[in-house]
Amino acid sequence: MAVAVETALPDIAFSSPMISLISDTALIRFSSSNTSGIDTLKELMRHKPFSKITVKEIIQNCGVNRNTFYYHFDDIYTLLRWMLTEEAIDIVRQFNLLVDYEDAIRFIMNYIDENDYIINCAYDAIGRDEMKRFFYSDFIDIISTIINEADKTREKHLDPEFKNFLANFYTEALAGTLLDWAKEKAGRNKEKTILYLKTILQTCLSHFDIN
Repeated sequence: MAVAVETALPDIAFSSPMISLISDTALIRFSSSNTSGIDTLKELMRHKPFSKITVKEIIQNCGVNRNTFYYHFDDIYTLLRWMLTEEAIDIVRQFNLLVDYEDAIRFIMNYIDENDYIINCAYDAIGRDEMKRFFYSDFIDIISTIINEADKTREKHLDPEFKNFLANFYTEALAGTLLDWAKEKAGRNKEKTILYLKTILQTCLSHFDIN
């Protein structure tokens, strides 16, 4: 008798805009079940490698069927991305980033500390480059928003190419620093790291004389 076996997940770049395909129904369905998809994924990532986690394990704990899962998510990577967006990125976007960027940085650092096993589990599965691309794809929007709002507020009218250069430059610095913190924070001072990241953004905003 043939036995269905779930194979390890393929390497799928986090930079793809898969999160846009997820409907509000997914959030309701996976949050209202006895054990949400997010809670299930977190618990599994605490105890086993990401590549060993299967859709079967998740749907059994959530009380949904396979068709429901795949209707909303391409794969477990999509669920992971949705989770990080829901719990971290969307909240950061609610800050007044021209004024409260230090609070936003502290929130991200605290989230990484509280969920370091998630970051490390994903990091071990897909590697630094893919994790950096994941951070980059979200933070580029946040940094671009800061730059464009500053440009608009101060009526500097910087060249769009220069604004894109600034956004890419500072996003690379932010994404790299956060990944380093997640993987190698032993012996590092959190408050100094926050200060350094704040200084990076202050330097960015100094182009608009707004800090």
